[in-house]
Amino acid sequence: MKTKSYLSKMAQQLVPYVPGIQPQESGWIKLNTNENPYPPSPMVADVLKSVDYSKLRLYPDSDSTLLMDSVANHLGIQDIQAENIFVGNGSDEVLALAFGAFYGDKKNVHIPDISYGFYPVWAQLSNVGVHTQSLDADFRIDPSKYTDSSGVILANPNAPTGIALTIDEVEKIVQQNPDGVILVDEAYIDFSKEQSAVSLVPKYDNVLVVRTFSKSHSLAGLRVGYAVGQVNLIEGLQRIKHSFNSYPLDMVAQICASASISDKNYWESTRQQIIQTREHTAASLKDIGYASLPSQTNFLLVHVPEAIKLYEFLLSNKILVRYWNKPRLTDFLRVTIGTYEEMEAFLQCVKQY
Repeated sequence: MKTKSYLSKMAQQLVPYVPGIQPQESGWIKLNTNENPYPPSPMVADVLKSVDYSKLRLYPDSDSTLLMDSVANHLGIQDIQAENIFVGNGSDEVLALAFGAFYGDKKNVHIPDISYGFYPVWAQLSNVGVHTQSLDADFRIDPSKYTDSSGVILANPNAPTGIALTIDEVEKIVQQNPDGVILVDEAYIDFSKEQSAVSLVPKYDNVLVVRTFSKSHSLAGLRVGYAVGQVNLIEGLQRIKHSFNSYPLDMVAQICASASISDKNYWESTRQQIIQTREHTAASLKDIGYASLPSQTNFLLVHVPEAIKLYEFLLSNKILVRYWNKPRLTDFLRVTIGTYEEMEAFLQCVKQY
């Protein structure tokens, strides 16, 4: 029997984001979703052991006060306090709320034509009039193209290219677009040599920086993200949050993320290991004959003619990477940086291919 569709017209028109494969059986080398290959800080394990499970009957702190204080302390900028922090259920939720708060029904919002695949989905949901700006021949964002918009959304470093803008280039985009919010998605900034746009927040009331605990803090499984901005922007995010879900971040996630961000030594150690492994992997791939874009993230975008064939060969050997059958990306594979041992296994498989 044919079933009736009860979807709204808007839901029927959506083109959903397609996440990376998450295999359920063991034995895979998983280099397709940009997760951190190292466990969270040992301080997270200590916190989990001391959780009072009886408190799970209560709603969590809707403002995530402890975590906001921890984030502000981690950033270490005098003019950025807890009131300048917004916490959400993963940076994806923070970004989705930002689309509704600052771009809904607006026209001429600029985003790169190759960037995080969720941006067009959120734009559809919030009825945002997007104007895409093409990356240049080297897959770089050209700041001169971003002018006189009603807002700008960009990932820095960009995904899936891994290429980063300098802080001066980001500030140029801010100065060229005074009438809209400039959202800088810094999911991968901790693996970059470039300065974070958080330093621009005290200077501009239209800069919103969004970050995540999923990458450099190894907490993808908890879903914790945050935004940094002046109070006017934070209040805008809170307005949407309290119209959607007043308790987005659970109690356990709040205390674990607070512990994680407090352990700066562990954070520095693991991110440096990833950076070193990234550079080793890029050099090894170049020796084999496959060049990578200059990444400042925990992944590489590797140029491979007829990339789908290598993707399928790796898949047959239980190694997952990411492939997109999209313009300008069909000859590339995105490879997450795993442990040194995982990357050596990956390189050996590429050599066999």
